[in-house]
Amino acid sequence: MNYDKKTIRDIDVSGKKILLRCDFNVPHDKATGIIHDDTRIVSTLPTIRYLLEHNAAVILLSHMGRPHGEWKKELSLFSARDHLEKLLGLSIPLTKDVLGPDTKAKCAALQPGQAVLVENLRFRIEEEQNDPDFARELASLADIFVFDAFGAAHRAHASTEGVSHYLPSVAGFLVEKELNFMGKALEEPKRPLVAILGGSKVSDKIGVINNLLQKADTILIGGGMAYTFQVALGRSIGTSLLDAGHVNYARDMIQKAKDMGVTLLLPQDNLATQDFSADAQPVLVEVDQFPENLMGMDIGPKTIESFTAAIQGAGTVVWNGPMGVFEFPAFAKGTNAIAGAMAQQKDAITIVGGGDSASAVEQSGMADQFTHISTGGGASLEFLEGLTLPGIACLEDK
Repeated sequence: MNYDKKTIRDIDVSGKKILLRCDFNVPHDKATGIIHDDTRIVSTLPTIRYLLEHNAAVILLSHMGRPHGEWKKELSLFSARDHLEKLLGLSIPLTKDVLGPDTKAKCAALQPGQAVLVENLRFRIEEEQNDPDFARELASLADIFVFDAFGAAHRAHASTEGVSHYLPSVAGFLVEKELNFMGKALEEPKRPLVAILGGSKVSDKIGVINNLLQKADTILIGGGMAYTFQVALGRSIGTSLLDAGHVNYARDMIQKAKDMGVTLLLPQDNLATQDFSADAQPVLVEVDQFPENLMGMDIGPKTIESFTAAIQGAGTVVWNGPMGVFEFPAFAKGTNAIAGAMAQQKDAITIVGGGDSASAVEQSGMADQFTHISTGGGASLEFLEGLTLPGIACLEDK
């Protein structure tokens, strides 16, 4: 996939109506509408401001949750609209329908320097179906399509891919940043390239491991998925999470890494407990002496030391997936230690690939010390797999 896409800098937007696909699918209180994390809204502000300052009329598009074509008040975009108005200091009408009379009237009346937000696109089932008629109707509202919703780039929906068949289509600044860092980190990395993988299941990361074995110098594996690799090495893991159907795959990956000269590091020790609960007492266990009645919940101090040493020598570090059950403070040490080790690498390119690891970095208060934190969990995972993202592939190449 070509990562060198045209952006809004490469075209004349003055006096044009712009269909701007954003990702305002933010965590919020369904009763009050209070937004818990506005990262995705803030991330697209540079694109919105640029378009408004360059005399464009901006039609904002987004989804929220999974209403499956039904109108659900708790999934309305009113809270995102209210927050956006505060951030921009600008009045932004929210349409009362999706591609109905109100949307069409508000978009037709829109003047340069103004913005309107169309209600949750997924209130129409045709959005997720990538229905060509729905996409064509959306496209008829504007002159140019700008895609800035990296979190939805792996979906071929009407507003992410469909409209590109009917309008000139370019990237916004957020998508440009994601392509520059996520794309180039894998294609042209500053070496050595160290990849850190965590999370629960091996099955979720099969494509990622396969792709990274072709590109990385060192791969660190922690989190729940590491226990399947331990079983592949003939070790006991007590009652820890096991992806039983992928033990042979893990064994093959260990061998493949050896054959390809890729260093594959697994945990040497773990923090374990009998019960999966926030107040459980951590017990330190060595990987070759794992008690039958305990489950692994985090990486231990020896592992933190070896993983940190690998990170310290890196030119590029890409991280996807926590090292343990970081939601429980007693088992967040490993994840926080990885975040800390990456934050200290001032000369390295440090990238967090969305999802839980991005949440962990935000919680740690170290987010501003990373080169890039991706806004897309599923999209960044598919990026790491080397897959083509429909929302990116449809944009015009430079």
